[in-house]
Amino acid sequence: MKKTFGIFIMIAVLAIVFTACIQTGQEPAAEPLPVIIYDREGFPVTLPSQLDRIISIGPSNTEVLVELGFGGQVIATDTFSGNVPGIQPGISIFNMMALDLEHIIYLNPDIVFVTGMTRVAGDNDPLSVVSDMGITVIYMPSSASIADIKKDIMFMATVVDELDKGNALVANMSSQLDRIRTIGKTITDKRTVYFEISPAPHLVSFGAGTFLHEMIELVGAINILGEQSGWIAVSDEFILEANPDVILTSVNFIDNPIGDIVDRPGWDVVTAVQNNDVFIICTDSSNRPSHNIIRALMEIAEAVYPGKFLRNGV
Repeated sequence: MKKTFGIFIMIAVLAIVFTACIQTGQEPAAEPLPVIIYDREGFPVTLPSQLDRIISIGPSNTEVLVELGFGGQVIATDTFSGNVPGIQPGISIFNMMALDLEHIIYLNPDIVFVTGMTRVAGDNDPLSVVSDMGITVIYMPSSASIADIKKDIMFMATVVDELDKGNALVANMSSQLDRIRTIGKTITDKRTVYFEISPAPHLVSFGAGTFLHEMIELVGAINILGEQSGWIAVSDEFILEANPDVILTSVNFIDNPIGDIVDRPGWDVVTAVQNNDVFIICTDSSNRPSHNIIRALMEIAEAVYPGKFLRNGV
């Protein structure tokens, strides 16, 4: 009799729980639905349930992840990200343009952020083998504007569920950009600038449609290549004819980039060379589309208009 009564009680309890689930619209023991968002190109991405193991390919991605507090979760990165402060020593390092997909799968990451630079003609999804294994892969574009850099930061903050940190980071960027922009609008003696990305014999610079061009304009200066677009191969003749007031360079793979510029045959007639207005701008801060472009912006401002952008005269 007691056994029968016990069974009756158990059935009654289960009935009550089931009824409660129906009344509240809940299903018993239901699995949480996957979180799906859209990437920066508008494609759906299913987010993993945890973010303990992250692979970050592309130094701008790595810098943002560290700033959002996820440096410790980065288990692998690329050769260009190895010097990003906050990355743990001894992690796996990949060649960004020749990724070892087998090793990526072996590391079993929860998510892979990868720069769009890994894509080549005819292959818009070079990590398809990785995503086919159930690993979330997100391609981040190589953003060409300051506005897009801010969007990248907020997108990554959304993925890692750190919107407050993302908003704070973008707000800080915007505050500093606004300060520079306000001062730049007061500049009347607009100086012309040539910014060198690659040295002789293959000179490369940039025109409109790049965040570096925006930065030159923000400080109130004129990019001598501003009427052109994108990344541009430049001739000596063009530079000599444009005769820039200031020359900037982010080249860091030769011993003396400033000496290389001022000692070029025929460049002694350029105003920037004659006045010793040739300056090095931090390579990483100026080449990587992340929040750290602010450092490069301040270096550009001080090089082109010394003293005008310093806070409180210091």
